[in-house]
Amino acid sequence: MDKKKIYVVYDRNVEEFALKLAEGRPAFPIIADEEHKTMDTVLDICRWLLAQGADRDAVVWAVGGGVTTDLAGFAASIYKRGVRYANFPTTLLCQVDAGVGGKTGVNLDGYKNMVGVIKFPIYTRILPEVLKTLPPRELRSGAAEMLKTFIIENKNGNYEKAVRLLSEPEIDFGALAPLIEAASAVKRKIVEQDPYEENLRRLLNLGHTYAHAIEWHQRTHGAPDPMTHGEAVAVGIVQAALLSERLGVCKSGLADKLRGDLQSCGLPTELPCPEEELEPALWKDKKAEKGIIHFVLIKKIGKVIIKDLDDLHQPAE
Repeated sequence: MDKKKIYVVYDRNVEEFALKLAEGRPAFPIIADEEHKTMDTVLDICRWLLAQGADRDAVVWAVGGGVTTDLAGFAASIYKRGVRYANFPTTLLCQVDAGVGGKTGVNLDGYKNMVGVIKFPIYTRILPEVLKTLPPRELRSGAAEMLKTFIIENKNGNYEKAVRLLSEPEIDFGALAPLIEAASAVKRKIVEQDPYEENLRRLLNLGHTYAHAIEWHQRTHGAPDPMTHGEAVAVGIVQAALLSERLGVCKSGLADKLRGDLQSCGLPTELPCPEEELEPALWKDKKAEKGIIHFVLIKKIGKVIIKDLDDLHQPAE
């Protein structure tokens, strides 16, 4: 590919790695956090592309975690009515989730990913070697999305393998690499069958209804040490299991089983606030339509279903 047609957008936290990858190509640093995951940052990227003379043949490389791939992918999707982009995810969370499925977007008025489009990268390059540089908390945050994926599909006992691996004080990155590939493969398979989230792809939202509400609450209430996205997903998975038990979708004890597994992997499992304080965000989530939430419930590890709920206690009539 023509070196001049590639434009690199990167999280400034991985600047050394990104500039080495860029090999002299034009490169633009961004602050990749939820506060800056806005249209303002997307427009900054577009203005930079315009100043660089990027044309319709341009390819944007997104180097960073999920916020970076969301922002750069969204900018690429609207710049000159759409140019190509590729993902180089540098976090475990992005390698097993955000960097794979083609979703892009930004937050709006504190609500998660309210504005965006689905635009698939021309490729995603998994870089396991960069994971060794991640802080432990960030690594385990990504592990929550990996475990979520294996709760959806537990081929070859990957859920149990992941729990054992992630429960160790020191993570074996050689053993982690095939699990990353397996989790990515599960997501790719689902996305290929339902790219625009009309049915099957909603399974990937396991744990996310509560996770997004927790993130909204912590942003709007100024939590001093807010949960990461993956940590909020871990809590959301337990909430999904508790709701599954209440509705008779699964056997009693599943929530305790998942709670114990997630805690052994260093992840939180309890709501950081009273549940009623999450209500405003629960019903403004993207998965809520006309007073119905397309909620992902767990029948057992490796089997989940989507159920339309008009509240979070009883199924809709």
